[in-house]
Amino acid sequence: MPELIAPAGRLHASWLEARAEWGPGVHEDGFGLLPTDDADSPAGFAAWAERLAGEQRCTYRWIVDGDQVLGGIALRHEGHEFVPWAGHIGYGIRPAARRRGLATWALGCMVREARLRGMERVLVVCEAENLASAKTIERQGAVLEDDAGNRHVLRYWIRTDR
Repeated sequence: MPELIAPAGRLHASWLEARAEWGPGVHEDGFGLLPTDDADSPAGFAAWAERLAGEQRCTYRWIVDGDQVLGGIALRHEGHEFVPWAGHIGYGIRPAARRRGLATWALGCMVREARLRGMERVLVVCEAENLASAKTIERQGAVLEDDAGNRHVLRYWIRTDR
């Protein structure tokens, strides 16, 4: 049974397996990985997980089943500088775990978390060609913002009081 947990250093090997599925150079949205983070070494990975767990401007959760990392999701709090272009919520599911409803479930959990934090609505953004992500967002009752001619990015708003 999948669950959302705070980032954990004990999941180093599993996270490396998930990253290998994404392939080099691909951004794993929802994990908060910065170019300065060392996710390869055990010590660097533990420091990264600790940094994420202590973050005040963003709530990071990993989607896990037992000790297997299936994906990650982040709730950027109001005022976070990434919100205007990346949205309040970003997520990524490892390729082997896709098409199981995990993103829809995790997104719903984070919308509830946003409500508990007093946020009335959240912005969720995806690339226009990412139809699976668009459907995931729409399943949460999202309303598409006028794209103002932007054909590359879809911007959705989800009310947290639904």
